[in-house]
Amino acid sequence: MLKEFQEFIARGNVIDLAVGIIIGAAFTAIVNSVVNDLIMPIFGAIGGFDFSNYFLPLASNVTAVSLEEAKKQGAVFAYGSFITQLINFLILAWIVFMIVKAVNTLRKKLERQKTEAPAAPPPADVQLLTEIRDLLARKPV
Repeated sequence: MLKEFQEFIARGNVIDLAVGIIIGAAFTAIVNSVVNDLIMPIFGAIGGFDFSNYFLPLASNVTAVSLEEAKKQGAVFAYGSFITQLINFLILAWIVFMIVKAVNTLRKKLERQKTEAPAAPPPADVQLLTEIRDLLARKPV
């Protein structure tokens, strides 16, 4: 059983998946920073608001104006956090789309170059034999 486990772990797919998850987690942190530290402040400056503090109190005793304080007082419907996460997702999806599109374009370009690459001329002896064959094929018997 240990040998089977070693074979399973050593397969490229499992290692590729692990690397993808690790890179994905790091990439998520970058996207969150881009949204929270760069994009959302721009929206806040333009519109004079911050999505992260938008909420509806679900309990009657919630009187706080910030989301953190409101959560301490009782149940709240934090739709501003949802809007922020939705923006995070859309940015991440756009970035992944652009990366996949760039990779596909590069792949097509490389395939085109392979098919369009001129074939090396055949060696002199092959050219001579080809000419002889063609002459013999045209000559009437």
